[in-house]
Amino acid sequence: MLINNDTIIKDDNSLIREKSADVSLPLSQEDKETLLQMLKYVDDSTVEEIAEKENLRPAVGISAIQIGIPKKMTAIILKDDKGNKVYEYALVNPKIVSNSVEKTYLESGEGCLSVAENHEGYVYRSARVKVRAYDALQDKQIEIKAQGYLAVVLQHELDHFKGILFYDRINKANPFYKDPNALVIE
Repeated sequence: MLINNDTIIKDDNSLIREKSADVSLPLSQEDKETLLQMLKYVDDSTVEEIAEKENLRPAVGISAIQIGIPKKMTAIILKDDKGNKVYEYALVNPKIVSNSVEKTYLESGEGCLSVAENHEGYVYRSARVKVRAYDALQDKQIEIKAQGYLAVVLQHELDHFKGILFYDRINKANPFYKDPNALVIE
């Protein structure tokens, strides 16, 4: 399966709003290969030469619905300033089991591979989350305690399972409302 900017489902396609189904474990060979291809997309998308050659938009995560597969699978890679992987997950059936009342948001706003147009405004999310999932890379059930940027990325990707896009969470009346109690991620 080819995954690039041309094959990723955009927000003008109603499929992006479909709810995703749980995935049977152990993973089928097809689901495992799909998940690993998603992970490869995320990894390659931040390498300029590969991204340009293969028509990849930079990403830190991708969910299966974005490639037309309504299953609860997501691939996430966060790298440091030098390009080293800090977090790498190939998650199946991830679920937020607890979250903080305290909110956070990205100062620069959020973006999405499925959203071509710019949607300005702040997206408030829980500052901390605990996620349980099967990680195909570790071949076991894991628990992720995330805060800051990783917490935002996890919530963004898990929203895809419910057909929710980041801009659905922007305050339409006041997109740049600053909650004085929320943590700002710069």
